[in-house]
Amino acid sequence: MDDRRIGVFDSGVGGLTVVKAINKALPEESVVYFGDTARLPYGPKSPETVIRFSRENAEFLLGKNVKVLVVACNTASSVSLPSLREFTDVPVIGVIEPGAASAAAVTKSGIVSVIGTLGTISSGAYQKALKAYSVVKCVIAQPTPLLVPLVEEGWLDHRITRMVLDEYTAPLREEGADTLVLGCTHYPLLKKSLTGLLGDMILVDSAESTAAAVASILDGENLSSNNQHGENSFYVSDIPLKFQEIAQRFLGSAVTMVTQVEVGEQH
Repeated sequence: MDDRRIGVFDSGVGGLTVVKAINKALPEESVVYFGDTARLPYGPKSPETVIRFSRENAEFLLGKNVKVLVVACNTASSVSLPSLREFTDVPVIGVIEPGAASAAAVTKSGIVSVIGTLGTISSGAYQKALKAYSVVKCVIAQPTPLLVPLVEEGWLDHRITRMVLDEYTAPLREEGADTLVLGCTHYPLLKKSLTGLLGDMILVDSAESTAAAVASILDGENLSSNNQHGENSFYVSDIPLKFQEIAQRFLGSAVTMVTQVEVGEQH
């Protein structure tokens, strides 16, 4: 039994969907979350900068004595995992590979679509991860840059959001995709609107897939906790109050305490 915490970081608030999925899958585990809100977004930044930020975030979480490191940021997952695995001995999990594996497991037609930020889609990381599976014949990757601000505004079922989703998903429907990977940690909050729009298309929630990957690693490496009930703690690099407001929407419960910390060089 190992009562150390699971460390999760993201450039902002989106990774809280991963925290929620971990809480649901592993209620006995405690999670420490760091949102690098002072330096977001990571998408437009160079790979070298994202790797440096990721290492600094990891260093902060490792200082909290975590047993697993979850990179709950698609941009950071696409470029920084090899560097982080050199940097630390604890298992490091990104959000891209678990999502790709889940999509490959459920697609019937082999036509898989993925939506994500411009940075994630242009990195080609999901396309590469999905094409590693022989069952995946075709990948339709669609950047959807307007969705993150709509989610953070709380417009989850707003008519404007539905119109934007209709526009973005039209090419996926035309190409006959039977599976859609939600390639951004904000997007699980749009599942209801997407289901209404896409009908039978299977939605793959990378947050849930990542939580399942964490569970598998804890089990396989005898790192599971025997706590009755885990606890979450939250750290950010800027504006805790705004974070609390959005975090409540993402987690579905109030976040009572958020601590602001400085990570890496002066922001």
